[in-house]
Amino acid sequence: MDKNQNEIKTKDAETTYNNYISIKSWAEEDRPREKLLLKGRNALTDAELVAILIGSGSRSESAVDLSKRILKNVENNLNELGKSTIKELMKFKGIGEAKAISIAAALELGRRRQLSDLKKRPQIRSSRDAYNAIAQLVVDLPHEEFWILLLNRSNHVIGRTQISSGGTAGTIVDAKMIFRKALEVQASAIILCHNHPSGSLQPSEADISVTKKVKQGGTYLDIGVLDHLIISEKGYCSLADEGLM
Repeated sequence: MDKNQNEIKTKDAETTYNNYISIKSWAEEDRPREKLLLKGRNALTDAELVAILIGSGSRSESAVDLSKRILKNVENNLNELGKSTIKELMKFKGIGEAKAISIAAALELGRRRQLSDLKKRPQIRSSRDAYNAIAQLVVDLPHEEFWILLLNRSNHVIGRTQISSGGTAGTIVDAKMIFRKALEVQASAIILCHNHPSGSLQPSEADISVTKKVKQGGTYLDIGVLDHLIISEKGYCSLADEGLM
């Protein structure tokens, strides 16, 4: 490589570096932390919020640009970001273990916040109500889990219980375990729920068969089986709404 070519490459590198402007050089109202203080948290984009979590970028990339790159990798879907492991987050240049842990902890707090409303014992009036009461427990899981919502006579939620956990293709459902949990809290009705990690909302023949079996068992114990929800990142399917109960 001759001297002129070397000088050109050096100038290109300097130009690339010089085009990067650190957040400290931004107008105060544009910096994520200051923007939050001045305009409120709702004024910030997802990338700006993540940038606050990670604190800093690198010599060639601001925290906001790094955050944009991370979000782009999950198609700007926070639910997908919530599924990321610490090791997966650390694959991004500029994200070490401490920053990865901060991101994971913040997303988990957000998930738990959504669940905290259940302390008020919400009343289930529709499949959407049931979905809102259980979805955050299973929607991000990479494997199947089977849960039940436990309801009192006025259909208020008095508990949520995991019945089983399986692999990516299915999980075992024990009707005796379902009714044991319901009887322990004297539930008047239950709603079945499980997730499909594949994203499919189509109930299988096994899903329909288990639902009918459990519903029939409930008639002998005077425990109503009101619905069976299949949940994925795409939404939910209610077997009751579909007339498959």
